Parts: sequence; structure tokens; C-alpha cells
Amino acid sequence: MFEPVLLRNVDVPDGHLLSTYQVGGGYQALTKALGEYTPDEIVELVKESNLRGRGGAGFPTGMKWSFVPKAAGKPKYLCCNADEGEPGTFKDRIIMERDPHQLIEGLAVSAYAIGAETAYVYIRGEYVTAIRRMEQAIAQAHENGYLGTGILGSNFKFMVHIHRGAGAYICGEETAMLESLEGKRAQPRLKPPFPAVAGLYASPTVINNVETLACVPHIVMRGSAWFRGIGPDRSPGPKLYCVSGQVRKPGLYELPMGISLRELVEEYAGGPLPGRKVKAVIPGGVSAPVIPESDLEVGMDFDSLAAAGSMLGSAGVVVIDDSTCMVKIATRIIEFFHHESCGKCTPCREGLNWTVKVLRRIEAGEGETGDLEQLEMLCKGIFGNTFCALGDGAAMGLRAALKHFREEFVAHIEERRCPFH
Repeated sequence: MFEPVLLRNVDVPDGHLLSTYQVGGGYQALTKALGEYTPDEIVELVKESNLRGRGGAGFPTGMKWSFVPKAAGKPKYLCCNADEGEPGTFKDRIIMERDPHQLIEGLAVSAYAIGAETAYVYIRGEYVTAIRRMEQAIAQAHENGYLGTGILGSNFKFMVHIHRGAGAYICGEETAMLESLEGKRAQPRLKPPFPAVAGLYASPTVINNVETLACVPHIVMRGSAWFRGIGPDRSPGPKLYCVSGQVRKPGLYELPMGISLRELVEEYAGGPLPGRKVKAVIPGGVSAPVIPESDLEVGMDFDSLAAAGSMLGSAGVVVIDDSTCMVKIATRIIEFFHHESCGKCTPCREGLNWTVKVLRRIEAGEGETGDLEQLEMLCKGIFGNTFCALGDGAAMGLRAALKHFREEFVAHIEERRCPFH
């Protein structure tokens, strides 16, 4: 039977306090890492576990760490991406509010592995409680020798700093986040060079997501084989799934990677609301292409969803029932991306502007013949032609809606009204 590990403390009273975390074995992984492993051995351990980044891209974490130059001549930095701006996603917030020491221990072990002495947690400013809990936890960890100099009697020194974001979705993109950390306008950088070579302040930098870092202490304590034994071999480990939308039991679920989307929605989240049927599900935040009800047997892991034409992304699962207009859904999603575009790339800036105008016209019953072809042409012009994946996500999502629910767009144009009203 699967045993939750990342959420084991979230329902424990005072789970955010150091004393509670220590009772459950907190900071034993850091003690073990400093006492029994060299930094290179920690990197190899994480490589062997096949931990893939939980922020969206799914890049192998240990491999990312190994790209950091051994002798850089510059300080090395660890950055935690806690911006979590993807609609429908709230897993990182829960960790930071309910079990912040799990993240701090993950940061410390990861920093030891890559040779960093400083970490920045880039957290969205709206997460007021999470910020307060993280600041409190950092202070407690410092007072008890888990942060600072000579940590646990070793030569390792490490500090964590909180940096509040101002609510820009683009800061979830790692290089735009680095620009914001440096006090600049948040816009993606051209890669290469990649952050591992020239990141924060042009120094070697590793950027990991909150959930990714929270996995690290458990890998150190239980071993890479334990981690690989959960879920599919190419995408193993425990996974946090955020379920929202038109479903009976929305919430945060920790389950093995690769669980079927149907099982997640119908068994764990209770299925659709009374009298309704599931129409479609967005599996990984609104940048992930929608999955129609007929395809819900797909596994919730990186490779299975990619093969199905979607992506795991942030694992923000949004359930849509048969009372909802997909034209309205598509319009709201593209409006979001248009609003959050940083404006650096012409295809994204101008393409999304025109896409929103056409979608609004169709939704209002003023669509014209050729509008759907126009939308497809706009998606083609955006996809693959931008610095970051914001434009790609918008184009992929709209393409999927047009592919699976084209008849609803046609009905809006031909009937000059929304059939769902």
C-alpha cells in the first residue's frame, strides 16, 4: 500500500514547527548526508533515483546538478522556484505552509551536493501565510544549527533567503525568475548559456521546484531503489496532484506517479458533481492541453501524457463537466496568457492579442466563417517561436480545444450564440 511521504505532516497539529518536524525524523537526512556522503555521492544518489523536476519540464534533477562546474571561480547558488503561478496549482503552497522544514532540509542537502552556500526561495507575494511560515522555519533552523556556519559540526555553511515576487506568471520560467531576483524586469533569457553555467549574477546556479527539493531528504533516508520502486521506471516517485474544478472532492492528493487520470478523478476526487458527467480534464495546469473524457485512462506521468498529446506540467488537474462551454474555457485561458505575457517576443505579444480578440468575438456570437482557420494560423505562428514556453502552452491548449471540441466552436459561429446558455 502506498504511504504518503511528502504530505505526512500536513494534517499534524503544529506541523510547521521544528519540534514537530524533529519528532518525525526531521533533519536526519541532512545529518546522514553530511556524515556519510560526499557531495558527488549525493548527486549520484539523486541521479540513480531518476527524480525528475516537479516544476513542469520534468528534467532529471541529478543530471541538472551534475552540469554545475566543479571549479567555477564564482560562488554557486541554489534557487527554489516557489512562484507557483499556474492556475489550478497549490501543492507548493501546502508544503511551505504546513511542513516548511521539509523544504529547508531539501534545500540544505541539495546545496551541499552542488557546493552552494546561499539559496534564494522565490515565492509569490500573495502567499502571505507561506512566507510567514518559511521565515519562521528559517529562523528556527538557524537557531538549532541546521543553517548558518559549521552545520552539525561539519565544514558546511549555508543560508536561505526569501524573495517575494510581485505576482507575475512569467517568473515561473527559471531565467525570468533570475532576472527578477537581480532586480530587473522579469523576462526570459536566451539559452545557452544555461543557468548551471551562468545563472544568478552570471554564476553557476541550480533552480529546482519546491516539490522536487522536498523529495531529496526522503531519497537520502530511504535510498534511490525505494524511490524508483514507486510508479513507472522513467518517471518514478511519489507525486502531488492538485484537483479542482467541477468535482466532488477537490484537494491535494499524494499518489504514485503514473496513476491513471480516470482513477484520480473518479475514485480519489469523487467524480463529477451530482447529475453531471465529466466532459474533459486539464491534467497539468491551464498550459497543458485538455484531455477528453474518452482518453482518461492515460497515466499521470511525464511520458504517458506526452504520448497522449498533453503534459504533466504542474499537475494542476482541472475537471470540466458537461455543463461547461469549451469556448468559454478556451477564451478565459487565452485571456490569462495574454495578460501574463511579458511582451518580449512578438509572436506571443501580438499573436495572443489577436487570438483573444477572435475568441471573444466567437464567444459573443459574432464569429465569422474562417475564424477557426484564423485561430489555427495564429497558433502556428506562436508555437515554437518564443523565448520561453508561455506562448507554446497557450497555443497547445487552444489547439487541443479546437481538435477535441470543434463542434462547440462551430455551433457558436453558426447559431451566433452559446448553446450552453
